[in-house]
Amino acid sequence: MSSYKHIIWDWNGTLLDDTWLCVEVLNGLLATRGKHPITEEFYRQNFGFPVIQFYDYLGFETDDINFDKVSREFIESYENRWLDEVSLHKETSEVLGKLAGVGLTHSVLSAAKQEALETGVSHFGIREHFSGLKGTDNIYARGKIEQGLHWLEQLHWEPEEIVLIGDTLHDFEVAEAIGSGCILMTHGHHTPERLRKTGVPVAHSLGELTEIIESI
Repeated sequence: MSSYKHIIWDWNGTLLDDTWLCVEVLNGLLATRGKHPITEEFYRQNFGFPVIQFYDYLGFETDDINFDKVSREFIESYENRWLDEVSLHKETSEVLGKLAGVGLTHSVLSAAKQEALETGVSHFGIREHFSGLKGTDNIYARGKIEQGLHWLEQLHWEPEEIVLIGDTLHDFEVAEAIGSGCILMTHGHHTPERLRKTGVPVAHSLGELTEIIESI
């Protein structure tokens, strides 16, 4: 029986298998600017938050006007495809149900815009599993720590009774900020090597994640 009572899930990369699409969209933006494409491995080794720093590293113009422009281009290209082409990671629905069956409740905390988060979770048929969905109010993936602290105030559990599950170093930073436990998934936007450096448990599949949670 797990000592945790509530799971805060990240969305993109953790439950939603969208890393490949992000790379394809970025490569489209790079191509229109005469720049070379990147591989998924390069992306997973270098992507991070704040997103503007990663865009700068890729060679995009990142002054206010140009960062806003490329962010809007990314969102438009991504949203034109994701509901038709992306799927949830294997075992998502089954694992959510299994963990609920042993007494854990679920919510989602995402750097995605609130409207997109609500649309996606409903579209993929898993809304019933979550007590709440907490996204951001912008398209720049900013504000996840602040949203996490605000969400923690609305939950009925102490931080030590909560575990945040994500797929990036930023998810670890969010967990640190709110004082919760953390488990990181290797099937998303960061490489296993980067995630292991945090020192928190790392899972390679949602099935393995279930075993980790039940053992803590």
